[in-house]
Amino acid sequence: MTSLPAATSATRQSRPQTNLTVLRREELSPHMVRIVAGGEGFSGYVNNGYVDRYVKIAFPQPGVAYPEPLDLWAVRESLPREQWPYTRTYTVRWVDEAAGELAIDFVIHGDEGLAGPWAAKAQPGDSLVFTGPGGAYNPDPAADWHLFAGDEAALPAIAAAIESLPPHARGLAFLEVDSEAEIQPIAAPAGLPIHWLPRNGVPAGSSELLVSAVRNAVWPEGRVQVFAHGERGYMKSLREVLYRERGLDRAQVSLSGYWAKGRVEDDFQAEKKLPIGQI
Repeated sequence: MTSLPAATSATRQSRPQTNLTVLRREELSPHMVRIVAGGEGFSGYVNNGYVDRYVKIAFPQPGVAYPEPLDLWAVRESLPREQWPYTRTYTVRWVDEAAGELAIDFVIHGDEGLAGPWAAKAQPGDSLVFTGPGGAYNPDPAADWHLFAGDEAALPAIAAAIESLPPHARGLAFLEVDSEAEIQPIAAPAGLPIHWLPRNGVPAGSSELLVSAVRNAVWPEGRVQVFAHGERGYMKSLREVLYRERGLDRAQVSLSGYWAKGRVEDDFQAEKKLPIGQI
C-alpha cells in the first residue's frame, strides 16, 4: 500500500476512540457482510443524534509495533505518519444500547481493498477499533417528501435514514447495486417506494443508472429533502440534476462522495480537502 495514512484535524475529544470486540458476522448478500460488535468497550461508545453517523475504523499496519491496547491518538503523537494505522470510514447501520451492540455493513469485492477483506474473514473475538462517530444528517420533519439516492457504499446510511422516518413519510429511494442478489429488506414507510437499480455486470462507479433514475423520476409535489451519497462521479452528476435542473437550494440537500473510482480512501480524503475536491 503506497498511500500515506489519511491525516486528520480531529482530536481525542472530538472523535473519541472506541475498542470493541466482534460478536458475530452476518452474510447479508453475496457482496455485503454485517459485523456486529460489542463487549466491554461498548460502554465507552458515545452515540450521536444523526442517522448518518459514521466511524473511522483503524487497521494497524503489519510490521509496526503499536502499544497495547491500541491508542490511536497516542500513536499519532509518537509515530511518523507513514506508520499510523490506516483508517476507513463506515456508517453505523444500527445501535442497540440495551444489548450493548452496534452493526457496521461492509461491501465485499474479493481481496480488493482493506476493510472488505477484513470483514469477510472477521471472527468472534477479533478487535474492532474506531474513532467517532461523526455525522451531519437527519430527515427534516418539515419536508413534504424525501429523496434518497446512492450506490451500495451508501446503502447502510440510506437504509438507516429510511428506517428512522415516521410511518406517514413520503418519498422516493434509488439504490444502485451490483445485481438483484444484492437487494436487501428495508423497513420503509408505505409512501416511500424503493427502486433498486442492478448494474448487472457494469463495474461499480461506471453506470448511468443512478443519475438517470433521479433525473427521469416523477417527483412528488412539495418541498423535498435530499440525501444523495456514493461514488464521486455520480455525485458530481447529481449536483447538476439537483441544483441546476431542479433548482434546489443547498439547505435541502445532503450530497457527498463516499468513494472515488480508482482511488483508495487515503488519497480520496486528501483530495477532498483540496479546493477542487471541495468544489
